[in-house]
Amino acid sequence: MFLFALVGQGLLDALGIGVPAFRIAGGALLFLLSVDMVFARPSGRRRATAPEREEAQEENKEDISVFPLAIPLIAGPGSLTTVLLYTGNGDILEVAAVMGVLLIVLSLVLASLLVASRIMRAFGETGANVFSRVLGVLLAALAVQFILDGIQTSFALAQT
Repeated sequence: MFLFALVGQGLLDALGIGVPAFRIAGGALLFLLSVDMVFARPSGRRRATAPEREEAQEENKEDISVFPLAIPLIAGPGSLTTVLLYTGNGDILEVAAVMGVLLIVLSLVLASLLVASRIMRAFGETGANVFSRVLGVLLAALAVQFILDGIQTSFALAQT
């Protein structure tokens, strides 16, 4: 995510993708994720695929913690989109602020993963679903804002 924050804009430029298009596409992806959160249903984004489950269960695996379940959710399309959108204008102070916040958030994620079993016991399944639904609504609002900003920027660029 840190690497994407630094080189993401250059990558988009190399591919010929404008920030407004990325903002709209990222907002749409975030919105889809938020819908799953609001309805507390696992989806392809939140469940391991059959090959991933098979790989995790292979006998010759020494460490199954490398199993790719949490990584796509932590550094997946939604988070990469968010990081790029907040660092896309290239202002060094904004990039530094986003990097600092990213470090704090990833530290909190690590701490949460380390105590996940205790957190789930405290919240219970219903509490976790309620918390996920509330955060899903907030994520949906952020996603819609990304889409609206992308559309507004697109129209502003078309008029110039």
